Amino acid sequence: MPLDLHAALAARGEVPDIWADPKRLPSGLLAVRPFEMGMLPAPLIPWVSDIVGRMQVPAEFVAVPAIIGAGALIGRKIGIRPQEETDWHETPNLWGAVIGRPGVIKSPAMQEGLKPINRLQAEARRQFAQQNTVYEASALERELRGDARKQALKNRFKLNPKADASDLAQDDDPKPTLKRYVANDSSYQSLGELLIENQNGILVHRDEIMSLLRNLDREDNVEARGFYLTGWNGTDDYTFDRIIRGKNLHVPSLTISVIGSTQPGKIREYISSAIRGGASDDGMIQRFSLMVWPDIAPDYTEQDRPTDGSARHSAYQVFDWLDNLTAPKVGARVDPLDERRPYLRFDSQGLGLFREWRQGHEKRLRSGDLHPALESHLAKYRKLVPVLALIHHLCSRGNGSVPEMSVLAALAWAEYLESHAHRIYFSAIDNSADAAREIIRRLRSGDLPPRFGAREILRKGWSGLANKGAVADALDLLEDHHWVQAVDIPSGMKGGRPTVAYIANPKGLR
Repeated sequence: MPLDLHAALAARGEVPDIWADPKRLPSGLLAVRPFEMGMLPAPLIPWVSDIVGRMQVPAEFVAVPAIIGAGALIGRKIGIRPQEETDWHETPNLWGAVIGRPGVIKSPAMQEGLKPINRLQAEARRQFAQQNTVYEASALERELRGDARKQALKNRFKLNPKADASDLAQDDDPKPTLKRYVANDSSYQSLGELLIENQNGILVHRDEIMSLLRNLDREDNVEARGFYLTGWNGTDDYTFDRIIRGKNLHVPSLTISVIGSTQPGKIREYISSAIRGGASDDGMIQRFSLMVWPDIAPDYTEQDRPTDGSARHSAYQVFDWLDNLTAPKVGARVDPLDERRPYLRFDSQGLGLFREWRQGHEKRLRSGDLHPALESHLAKYRKLVPVLALIHHLCSRGNGSVPEMSVLAALAWAEYLESHAHRIYFSAIDNSADAAREIIRRLRSGDLPPRFGAREILRKGWSGLANKGAVADALDLLEDHHWVQAVDIPSGMKGGRPTVAYIANPKGLR
């Protein structure tokens, strides 16, 4: 049908046969699976339950930081090799975020979940202060010893320039270094230097995670972004070669864990940008596998009772044990060709369960049925599931191969987290649906003619339709759901680009 006749029929409200019935636009938040305490290692359940009960917060606000903190403590000490024969190796460093409106007590709840690792950091600072005080007090002694050693060397070499001086070349007491578990606000160069001194890995905790992500999106921070992306792997070396900081500053197996929080509107905007190919469209956000957006219970019961000291003590003992973990303690294997990465594998039942899950998971990823952004997110579950099984096993004080029970817990986490991923990514798509509904409203009210262009919408400056990307996303969604049809309009100039016009489906204007 010629374009002008098509538009004329649409303007008169006549419905050409080519129009399909408009499909309902997406709306509302998707439901998510409830959190099950049984997904946690048994020694942590009473502790998390006590915090959740006293604070009246979603369990996720405490459990997610706790699990990420546990993985950060394990770090490079023990990895998981999910297959029976290959050297596929995953380090248990995880990235996550809790999402909730302001005022739902996200930050205090997260701090409770991070208390065990923050307690270890406080103790490390106390020990460092004591050691540094002793070191500074012996400064004069070290200086005199150094002078005496130099004089002795001179005297010996005067007699024999080739004399053995190994007994005089002993170093002074090394300067104490602070063991770091957590970093909050570090440049990537400073974080790299911390990781050189703390090679097991570091947990980056940012209360507002968007501040970190937006900073990494900047064009002048492309190196920092690459640094963090490498740190998620937990298996790749990283070397700084900078004129100011020096060459060959080497971080073996750069390992970074990340935890933070944010608000629904901010994560929607960020993921919307990633979906439409913005600066954040490189898989960064998809690495936040433990990203949760729970429902807030409508009921509230005032709780004024003491902490369950026994539950807290048992949980803290688990984190202390992870801090002092060694490969021999848990029967970890060492690859003779890669002795830096001790590892565990699944037992026969656990391996069978993992293989069955992965077979179905890989088939879904290859089906083409998932939104590309969500597909990329779920692809990271190849690391998530075996790593969660390892964390569950070690937090349960397990020894040797990772058993079926820990794999079952990890698979329960995967189902639970996938429901949150669908809610989070769908909410970003639903942002476009809100804008699309506004366009439909304007068409029905006559504020927008049945034939229009994107520029006409932008000039109006309507709410939710004030930028080019938002308008383009809304129009794409309307076309996919048969509310409008895009047509090319020749420019009239030889070699000129055609413009795009949109014609409203008359069935949707009634």
